[in-house]
Amino acid sequence: MNLPHSNQPLSGIHPIYNVQFALVCLSSLLFSASFNMLIPELPAYLTSLGGAEYKGLIIALFTLTAGISRPFSGKLTDKIGRIPVMAVGSFVCFLCGFLYPVLTTVSGFLLLRLIHGFSTGFKPTATAAYVADIVPKERWGEALGMHGICFSTGMAIGPALGSTIKLYSSMNVLFYTSSLLALLSILILMNMKETLSTKQRFRWSFLKISWVDVFDWHVFPAAFITFLSYLSYGTILTLIPDWSDHLGLSNKGTFFMVFTLSSLLVRFVAGKVSDQYGRVKVIYAGLILLFIALLTIGFFESVVGIISGAFIYGLSLGVLSPALNAWTIDFSRPNERGRAMATMYIALEAAIGGGALFAGWYYRDITAHIPQIIYASAVVIIVALLYMMYRSYTVKTQGV
Repeated sequence: MNLPHSNQPLSGIHPIYNVQFALVCLSSLLFSASFNMLIPELPAYLTSLGGAEYKGLIIALFTLTAGISRPFSGKLTDKIGRIPVMAVGSFVCFLCGFLYPVLTTVSGFLLLRLIHGFSTGFKPTATAAYVADIVPKERWGEALGMHGICFSTGMAIGPALGSTIKLYSSMNVLFYTSSLLALLSILILMNMKETLSTKQRFRWSFLKISWVDVFDWHVFPAAFITFLSYLSYGTILTLIPDWSDHLGLSNKGTFFMVFTLSSLLVRFVAGKVSDQYGRVKVIYAGLILLFIALLTIGFFESVVGIISGAFIYGLSLGVLSPALNAWTIDFSRPNERGRAMATMYIALEAAIGGGALFAGWYYRDITAHIPQIIYASAVVIIVALLYMMYRSYTVKTQGV
């Protein structure tokens, strides 16, 4: 049974707080926890395989295939439906969790990182389109903020749970637990109703991609700010496990837990504020917080410093994420939301992968290089602020 492709409430139920929205949020929480629980332990695991010099590729390869798959997931989301595409993303996580213990060479591990990236290339794209389908336009920010809380809860639980499992058990148990959470995510999707009324049967021709399927220029402002904002996230994912170890944090998931929990404090409110007062003002606030967070992480070389930086970093992403997602949908056209969200996520993945590659290349296991990389990321945020100022001036004076 298909739901109408509109922004009207489902059967008179409140447009946000209904069973379908609850299910998509729970599925995203489990999906997020599934792949994020591996991140803190993968650098040390790769080192144990003899691939210490490839740490920068842990995130870069993951985001490479995530970015490459976005045009396909965006097109399929608008063709075959939201739920099938979400299911593909979760299934990839389920599969990879079982393959990590089998492919125990450096090349095998890096191959799996490539494959694993397809998961985030598919599920978030379709999820954002699904949320936009079942929520009225004037409440997109609120809804995406609420969904972000659930996704971020997975990001918080995942790394902490993953490091705990590794501490008291083994990497194989960690990998299998990741698969289990992905399986639960799939089972939830099976109980959800499709929202795409023009759903078509899959055809191989849908995998033929043209440039128009790759990038939606209508959403360029949101995609560009997303790119500049998330370059720092690639460096954080690559460097923080080693930086935490250097500063004496035994649980490498602590940073991720703190920043994710702090993001939960503001996501819902930030989404509602962006609905009421506009995306641009909220994005400005998020960028300023992000700049302060990076300076804090880089300057204060202590446990207190990294925890404080993690807290502010979480606040910044909690403010930025729902506003940028809603801003993207604002620019999009109703029948092309999959492509619009794919464009934004391509920018996000390119940023995370690029940041990770740069961090891995410059770091080279020299701890003194970590603050320098963090400062370079802060400079990029200044560029983002300057672009926002330029665009605001252009809109005000020329109306474009």
